[in-house]
Amino acid sequence: MAGTGRAAGRRAGVALRVGRLAGAAALALSLSACFRPLYGPTASGESMGVLLAGIQVDDVSMARDQERIGHYLRSELIFALDGSGQPAPKRYRLKMQGSETVQTPIVSTTTGRAEAGTIVAAIRYSLESLDGTKVVTEGVATSTATYDRSVQRFASLRAARDAEIRLASVLAEQIKTRLASVLSAKP
Repeated sequence: MAGTGRAAGRRAGVALRVGRLAGAAALALSLSACFRPLYGPTASGESMGVLLAGIQVDDVSMARDQERIGHYLRSELIFALDGSGQPAPKRYRLKMQGSETVQTPIVSTTTGRAEAGTIVAAIRYSLESLDGTKVVTEGVATSTATYDRSVQRFASLRAARDAEIRLASVLAEQIKTRLASVLSAKP
């Protein structure tokens, strides 16, 4: 009698595990339709590379003495959206304006000089039709980059410039990803 009770318990345990596995598979199958690969087939049927290459990147409008990061950002975006070097017909225009601030959170108590700097940038972007009649998407990309400051002036300037280049690269990747997600769902 004890043997049949154990067998029934094992069968019930197996049935419970099979039921859980079937439930998990059903849930995964139902959710699989909710996700679309970013660089997979788009709703319009065109490849993502063609859609991104169709974006004309305008100059970034920045405040005076902040134009360098705008230049780096534009260069990074042009390469990120269409690094092929081949001219592509343009369908969209990407307009951007931004600002940059430098914060110095660490100050030496002995010298009174900042030991590090953090560049904070915010870029407002707008993807429009080429003729400017329709806004496809708009948003704000923000990021920071930190660098060490030195008593040597040139070393500090070079470190700040390197931080601006890193910052522009991160912002370009954010904007590219957001544009790709919008364009992939656009019929």
